[in-house]
Amino acid sequence: MNVNIDQSWKTYLNPEFEKPYFKDLMAFIEHEYKSHTCFPKTSDVFNAFNHCTFKDVKVVIIGQDPYHDVGQANGLCFSVSDGIKHPPSLVNIFKELEQDLGIPYPTSGNLMSWADQGVLLLNATLTVRAHDAGSHQKKGWEQFTDVVIKTISAEKTNVVFLLWGGFAKKKKKLIDTSKHIVLESGHPSPLSANRGYWFGNKHFSKTNYQLEQVEVSVIDWKLK
Repeated sequence: MNVNIDQSWKTYLNPEFEKPYFKDLMAFIEHEYKSHTCFPKTSDVFNAFNHCTFKDVKVVIIGQDPYHDVGQANGLCFSVSDGIKHPPSLVNIFKELEQDLGIPYPTSGNLMSWADQGVLLLNATLTVRAHDAGSHQKKGWEQFTDVVIKTISAEKTNVVFLLWGGFAKKKKKLIDTSKHIVLESGHPSPLSANRGYWFGNKHFSKTNYQLEQVEVSVIDWKLK
């Protein structure tokens, strides 16, 4: 599989691409895509990086795994392509957005306009076999995306990291909290949200407040 990733990231990540674990990962992914239906399509695997250059990163949202049903995954965590029914976690993200900022519930679940403004929508695992959640975990993707988080932490300042749920919160140890902002809450999945761990976190307004404090342009969370 070709690593079709924006040049701004290659500057920092090229050493990873030469490591044995990453070569093994690419061989595994290539075999999986030939042998099974997998998501997202190969041209979208690195979408998070191609819609948000390294220079532009202001906010990082960490997901776990791509959606595994047909037509859903588009390479950005929590995002679905235009015209696709919104999965339950995304529904709750949009409900919180409505409550927090008064933004009307959007028609499309495509979060590309967030990415284009500097929100890195990063899944820890970038691929999945159809209808088989977690099927590409522990094959090397997590090692790679941990390096991505560490690199952002080391090379940038004043990035807002949004850690939603237990899995994302474990990534806090990779972030230098003396120079970045970390906001934590429950996961937007119905299980967590309905227990009161998600709604009311106001992460969208809080993110923009933090960006304003360091004189960085805020995110327009309203989907185009």
